[in-house]
Amino acid sequence: MPGFTEVADARRPVVVDAVRTPFLNSTGAYAQLHNYQLAALPLAEILRRAGLDAAAVELVTMGMVVQDVETTNVAREAMLVAGYPSHIPAYSISMAGVSPNVGVINLCDAIALGRLKIGVAAGTENFSDLPIRLPRRMRQRAIRLSKARSLRQRLKLLGGIRPADLLPELPSSQDLTTGLSMGSACENMTQRFAVTREAADAYALSSHQRAQAAWDAGHYADVMRVSLAQIEVSRDDAIRGDTSLQRLAALKPSFDPRGIVTPGNASGLTDGAAALLMMAQGEAEQRGLTPLARVCDAQLTGVHDMHSEMLLGPAMAIPPLLARHGLRMQDIAVFELHEAFAAQILANQAALADTRFAREELGLEHAPGAIPAERLNLWGGSLALGNPFAGTGIRLISTAARRLRLEGGRYAVVATCAGGGLGSALLLENPEAV
Repeated sequence: MPGFTEVADARRPVVVDAVRTPFLNSTGAYAQLHNYQLAALPLAEILRRAGLDAAAVELVTMGMVVQDVETTNVAREAMLVAGYPSHIPAYSISMAGVSPNVGVINLCDAIALGRLKIGVAAGTENFSDLPIRLPRRMRQRAIRLSKARSLRQRLKLLGGIRPADLLPELPSSQDLTTGLSMGSACENMTQRFAVTREAADAYALSSHQRAQAAWDAGHYADVMRVSLAQIEVSRDDAIRGDTSLQRLAALKPSFDPRGIVTPGNASGLTDGAAALLMMAQGEAEQRGLTPLARVCDAQLTGVHDMHSEMLLGPAMAIPPLLARHGLRMQDIAVFELHEAFAAQILANQAALADTRFAREELGLEHAPGAIPAERLNLWGGSLALGNPFAGTGIRLISTAARRLRLEGGRYAVVATCAGGGLGSALLLENPEAV
């Protein structure tokens, strides 16, 4: 089989451990931290839990979506704050919501090629510390002002400033190419695949209930305790285990008055960071560390129609990934998909079961079939746990690996959609089930 399965066992990439901060609603406890400071927390904790000297790490990768010009390489700043030696290289990745997955894939490639044995892949997002800027007109004027040689030139430039030029601009949530927000793009998908408001609300309710049950059962052992200036947090704060269909049904649509996407069936802007410790299998064995999972293969993709398929990344990425390994949906014990919106999950399910979509978009004669509901996001998902964009990708891998171990399955698939019509899927294997 292709992917990393043909690599000698000693060089098979494995996930040794995973850790994340609690995911908190924006403007919460993490508002006092810069993004790189938030990212440093799991980078330090992952080493502590593994009993690993930071000097043993050979590369750090970190995904992010919302970038600050002062820390464009947030991976470098975060690893230094976390106590990693400065001789260790680190780079940041920006590929919308699949950014951290790209980091994982890159580390796996390097491990399989024998270029390194130990790496850390991470993801971070802090919406409480957004890079806010002035309008473009004012930015251009400020640049000309800095180059002005005379007082007369400076006064002329200053005199041309209008009140509107001073209004701050938040980072846009719209896709540049289509002009659509992710919510509006999701509404387009609901129309194409006939997703109903009732089904979306029911899925959202299930996500919250499953997340509550998973926390009560102690499944989220990867979440670290964070202490900050007289504030201590140890649990995700977006879960609403006591919500109901009645409460969800009472909420108004957010993007289209006649639409179905509401605050109750959409993931919120959340602060959080997460990290994975990756190793060559032989290296983990020599250190006496038991891997959570092997990484078998990965698939990155883009959609065909940005308007009606923006968030169909999972439906595009999962089928070719499974086909390369001769696997079917029924062969996968664990599925973890990013829940940007409840309707997005349901649209992907409909696409995977649609023969026409399979033929025209995937080049397959038969539809792969929808993901079995009893195997999908059993510990809740982004709708309940929150969505710190790049932090979510790492959380999904951690949850999938831990579910594999607990449930005793062999294979897991982790998949996510992303802005810009992008998507990714990873195939994991339980070492104990081979």
